[in-house]
Amino acid sequence: MEKIRRASHAGSWYTDNPNKLSEELDGWIRAAGLPKSSDVRGVIAPHAGYSYSGRAAAYAFGNIDPTNITRVFLVGPSHHYYTPKCALSTATVYKTPIGDLPIDLEVIEELKATGKFELMNLRVDEAEHSMEMHLPYLSKVFEGHPVKIIPILVGALSAENEAMYGKLLAKYVDDPHNFFSVSSDFCHWGSRFNYMYYDKKYGAIHKSIEALDKMGMDIIETGDADAFKQYLSEYDNAICGRHPISVFLHMLSNSSTKIKIKFLRYEQSSQCKSTRDSSVSYASAAAKVDA
Repeated sequence: MEKIRRASHAGSWYTDNPNKLSEELDGWIRAAGLPKSSDVRGVIAPHAGYSYSGRAAAYAFGNIDPTNITRVFLVGPSHHYYTPKCALSTATVYKTPIGDLPIDLEVIEELKATGKFELMNLRVDEAEHSMEMHLPYLSKVFEGHPVKIIPILVGALSAENEAMYGKLLAKYVDDPHNFFSVSSDFCHWGSRFNYMYYDKKYGAIHKSIEALDKMGMDIIETGDADAFKQYLSEYDNAICGRHPISVFLHMLSNSSTKIKIKFLRYEQSSQCKSTRDSSVSYASAAAKVDA
């Protein structure tokens, strides 16, 4: 029986007008001007409203060559629902204004059988935006290519559980028909986010934020999950997708395919100059087979 997850953030976080949405996405992908490569097997991309991060996200999704890919694992953080585990969707299809994405029920069953995942109900699924904000881009990039998705909501995982899920999912990395879409924004700075780390040696606050984010991005590029953990415990940078990124790093280090992450774009929603300001950072990366 069909169980639909509605595009619950369409009309607020992004336009629900199919033509307008399609045009916007095409425009951003064109502007990024990236060559499509079948070696790109995953992305890290932001999940803010498209007026904030739509343009930056194109630098992740614009790399994708859809030809050989039949499955997309969609890995996003949980903003409203607490779980110390990862949760699987109970829907059978995710709707977007520009085309629906069916869920790969076979893989969902396989993951369920491990006994390590919980299930999220439709209410939790529709309340969460981290994965939904990737859907229109995926729908656009895979237009005309039949692709199924496996949404995985990543809870507040311990370091041990990040490693456990990474090992468990690593086998899927070795299948070149599988793709991974990892959802994360970077630093959330300002009193409203309860995070105001500022290193004055960089001058303006936004420069300090950029240096902090770039430090994290450089560590992610090394693929070292432990070093990323160390960075987070030292600076506590408010990277909301820290757990999905960590799981992804563990997946890559446990797979036999050598894949390297490279960041291609960095933006901030605004430039913080005083402690009254606030901003969110957006970074886009491609994970590419390292020949």
